[in-house]
Amino acid sequence: MRLKGKVAIITGAAQGIGAATALKFAREGAIVAACDLNHDALTRVADACREAGHEAGGEASAFCIDMSDRARVDEMVATVRERHGRIDVLVNNAGITRDARLQKMTIEQFDAVIDVNLRAVFHATQAVADHMVAQGSGVILNASSVVGIYGNFGQTNYAAAKFGVIGFTKTWSRELGPKGVRVNAVAPGFIDTPILATIPDDVLAKMRAQVPLGRLGKPEEIANIYAFLASDEASYINGAVIEASGGMTL
Repeated sequence: MRLKGKVAIITGAAQGIGAATALKFAREGAIVAACDLNHDALTRVADACREAGHEAGGEASAFCIDMSDRARVDEMVATVRERHGRIDVLVNNAGITRDARLQKMTIEQFDAVIDVNLRAVFHATQAVADHMVAQGSGVILNASSVVGIYGNFGQTNYAAAKFGVIGFTKTWSRELGPKGVRVNAVAPGFIDTPILATIPDDVLAKMRAQVPLGRLGKPEEIANIYAFLASDEASYINGAVIEASGGMTL
């Protein structure tokens, strides 16, 4: 139980990588604060976390929240800290896509992705930073993407946000590292999550063909990386961007 007793806030926790991460953390003994806008799915995940964490001593609570709403983020962080006395881990996982080619992308599509995938990361991290610095320890984990490193057709907004998250990670690791707070990012490749549900089978086949391992990644495989980075086993890892893509960018 690598995360026994650690208080972890996980955003975008209702499905996909976020849900897998919440469950992994619960099994590792963490006290999980799961955040998402999807109330019903979030409730199911929180219930599953409580069940999974029962033997490990973990707990779970659900916060139905728009992470781009700073006032609500501050309220959530204050509630978590009041209940548990500390915040040890923040996983900035919440993300959306609104794809279109540059010439077709609307301002609304651009702003929506920047608000959730970039601005919300700033809000959540700024909201917990003072608490982590005051206690002299903490881990901030940011969800980037291989798209943020290499770009991708039709994803101007997503690529900009995920590249920005890498900039956050590099900057915050320098600012907060001396205070005992580690900041790292994970850059997944093609992961089999609900975000791929609308992609045609022939396109999915082409995606798999780009991966030397011959398959899409599993949400649990990314959750395992987050759990390691959140644990004391990763105590000397700071400012890293860990690509988990099955080798697709080789």
